[in-house]
Amino acid sequence: MNLSIKRLDILKLFPEAIVSGDSPIDYIKGLANLKDAQEGDLSFLGNPKYKSQVKDCKATIILLPTEYQGTPSIHQIYLKVPNPSLGLAKICEFIDQKISPPIKPGVHPTAFVETDATISPSATIGAFSYVGNEANVGPHARIGSHCHIGAHTEIGENSILYPGVKLLARCKIGKMVVLNAGVVVGSEGFGFDQDGEEHKKIPHLGLVVVEDGVEIGANTCIDRARFEATRIGIGSKLDNLVQIGHNVQIGKHCLIVSQVGISGSVIMEDDVVVGGQAGFAGHLRIGKGAKIAGQAGITKDVKPGEFLKGNPALPFQTAQRIAILQRKLPDLFNRFAEEKPKE
Repeated sequence: MNLSIKRLDILKLFPEAIVSGDSPIDYIKGLANLKDAQEGDLSFLGNPKYKSQVKDCKATIILLPTEYQGTPSIHQIYLKVPNPSLGLAKICEFIDQKISPPIKPGVHPTAFVETDATISPSATIGAFSYVGNEANVGPHARIGSHCHIGAHTEIGENSILYPGVKLLARCKIGKMVVLNAGVVVGSEGFGFDQDGEEHKKIPHLGLVVVEDGVEIGANTCIDRARFEATRIGIGSKLDNLVQIGHNVQIGKHCLIVSQVGISGSVIMEDDVVVGGQAGFAGHLRIGKGAKIAGQAGITKDVKPGEFLKGNPALPFQTAQRIAILQRKLPDLFNRFAEEKPKE
């Protein structure tokens, strides 16, 4: 990454940091990992297992945890902060603001906005996007190119829709929401009733509510409710390629990793963490603070604070013991065959 950011500007971001060492280099020119960093770069120690790489690192500035013991090399600066990973995120946000082109509010000439839609003067509507009847785009919202904003949809202040996002009718998007490229919100729920030999489609007339501070990864799909609302709670973060079924209720500050599938009418309480490729049967309640390991199959309600693994899911320690025993089965069968008395 080629940058040109003043060293002093970076140091000013951390007024409470412990700073040791000095450097004649005035500008940071790149970000790099500890092993590959060169003079003029900034690096960081985010994972303790890479601690041994710090002493040989050539970066001009190294973000380190406050408790790190060591002395910087000549012309090197140690910047000690409570959480280097969060510190790096702060630096990246600062750099992004510096290098990103300014966003000009307004509607691109190729965009189409229905006459009864409301667009804030400070909002941005990108090329070839569509804004439907009675839609409302709030202040400083940024709508990328080729986005679809359906009828009666609301987008809150400072929300960002990256290119190719599709919001269908009656979606309510809160403030400071980020929808990455290809997200679909408000698609028809997967609901059918058996009618003789046919699968009869059930119309879904509800909506989707995405509350403030939610971030949704690329190509994630969130179905609208059969009636009432599918809801994503304040501050929750969804990774790429997640499927949220109709009438699902996601609580506040949940983390859902990629390729998770959540069937209809699941209630997920606050602060739940779900690993990649986990699957949930319908009409379950997942308790507050539960943790679900990757590829787990959830077929029953989960108690608050439980940590589950496996398919079907079991308490984490039980699943770990079973996995260890499974690896021993070939030896066990071999021993049994050897010890079996001959007839």
